Amino acid sequence: MQMRLLAILLCVSLFSLRGKAQEIALKTNVLADAALPAPNFSVEMSLGKKHTLDVMGVLNPFTYSDNKKMKVWAVQPEWRYWFCSSFNGWFVGAHAHTGQFNVGNYKLPAGLFPSTKEHRYEGWMVGAGVSVGYQWAMSKHWGIEMEIGAGYTYFDYDRYKCVKCGVKEGSEKKGFWGPTKAAVSLVYMIK
Repeated sequence: MQMRLLAILLCVSLFSLRGKAQEIALKTNVLADAALPAPNFSVEMSLGKKHTLDVMGVLNPFTYSDNKKMKVWAVQPEWRYWFCSSFNGWFVGAHAHTGQFNVGNYKLPAGLFPSTKEHRYEGWMVGAGVSVGYQWAMSKHWGIEMEIGAGYTYFDYDRYKCVKCGVKEGSEKKGFWGPTKAAVSLVYMIK
């Protein structure tokens, strides 16, 4: 599955590199970089004067010391409508997301899985949501973007009793209504 995610991101990147000026943005969510040890990257391309497609990906294949795990891959495509013009000012969006995770001995934000310090969770998720945001141009190439989104995420996972051993407690399914996106992104416009 990780290879599929990388192939999708590569295809989107290669397709977008043939765009015209101010039709492509490369981004990283510095808020997510500060909260989670999972590198993220976005490519956004113009679909018209007021429409864009943003594709964000997250990948972290590492296990840390003391068997701390935050292995994850996720992808989140989002269609955006801009009230002024593409890459300028206010926008609203609709997004979907999917991914896989293996998390243990790690405290997650927002209390999503409150017992990850004592248990390990391994599974997949899928969901969708809506968002609102704003982008500021700081210079010809650089900008800052803020976005918040909410929606639904469905989790299907196995729960293991302890982090280091593999004693499976059971399988669970969980639905979550709440935040699906929070971003303060550094934006680079290709011109």
